[in-house]
Amino acid sequence: MAYAFHYEHLFNAIRLTYLKGETSATIDDGVDFPSRNIDNKTPQPWQKDSLYNKTILPKNIVENLKTTHSASFLVIKKGKLLHEEYFGEYNAKSKTNSFSMAKAFTVMLMGAAIKDKLIQSENELYSDFFPQFENDELGKSLTLRDLATMEAGYYWDENYKNPFLQNPRIYYGKNMAEALLYPKFEAKPGTRFEYQSGATQLLGFAIRKAVKVPLSFYASEKFWKPLGMESSAYWNTDEPGMEKTFCCINAIARDYAKLGQLLLQQGNWNGKQIIDSSYVKKMITPTQLSGGIYGMGIWVNQDAPYPYYHFWGFTSQLIIVIPEKNMVIVRTGKFNHEAKDEKGRSAQAAFLAENSVKTFAN
Repeated sequence: MAYAFHYEHLFNAIRLTYLKGETSATIDDGVDFPSRNIDNKTPQPWQKDSLYNKTILPKNIVENLKTTHSASFLVIKKGKLLHEEYFGEYNAKSKTNSFSMAKAFTVMLMGAAIKDKLIQSENELYSDFFPQFENDELGKSLTLRDLATMEAGYYWDENYKNPFLQNPRIYYGKNMAEALLYPKFEAKPGTRFEYQSGATQLLGFAIRKAVKVPLSFYASEKFWKPLGMESSAYWNTDEPGMEKTFCCINAIARDYAKLGQLLLQQGNWNGKQIIDSSYVKKMITPTQLSGGIYGMGIWVNQDAPYPYYHFWGFTSQLIIVIPEKNMVIVRTGKFNHEAKDEKGRSAQAAFLAENSVKTFAN
């Protein structure tokens, strides 16, 4: 019966999650899925600040990190590692699942492909990559930008808890193309904001077609090697080998921090422009349709005492960038009850941003 109704992914979900006593995906389950390496080359470890780990965290941050089951907490200031802490069984070499932080990285990959002239611009039509979308009355106007800004109008229910819906189907399923690469829209693209994992996966298919190599290989050449990542990472795939661009990069916390630092430096690393600064600006500029909270793959909080933007993944995986303070914060872990603010952004990000500034800004 499960196969008849396209619910065969449930067997994977039961085996990989529920039989292990978990109620949902965790930061440790990347090893249970097919994957492809994102290779590094020559590691360039973070330079440590002269005050590295000399600041005692205030009680409210300590309690927050413990009660939210954190795995890591890092603070980078002025390009140097200022604070680094790991919890429980996790350490500096632990590779944990990015979950939806990979959405922002997928948009960064598009920026690299545009710089390489493999994609015309973020405004290119999706039907240029997959002609079947040209035949759909709504889908024919879909652009890559619509997917990056979560304005696709695609038919999607962003629900992580219900195993019968689309998110678990592409997370646990065998073939994402079968689930996604046919037009199914409920609104005209570019007319409404709705956060959808399916949108980023569609974007990933287009980038893959443009660069003509697996996205893990492209990520290695364009980011992991130039940024001197300290460790290789691995990206979970479906059975045909397509990277899950809506999630599932498994990397160490120090390397996640470099992705935030790259955006803070407007796409420049050691004098080399990895992605154009104008493209970074588009990523971190919130759209009108989102109500000012989301750019291209990036969540934005301009209401905070010190405005910041952040990558945000399930169970509160966070890379937070605070430009005014020249700071990058990374928090990974397992927080199944994470809260949102009144605009739908991460309350955990707001807490860590505000209190890290208070603790480390001087």
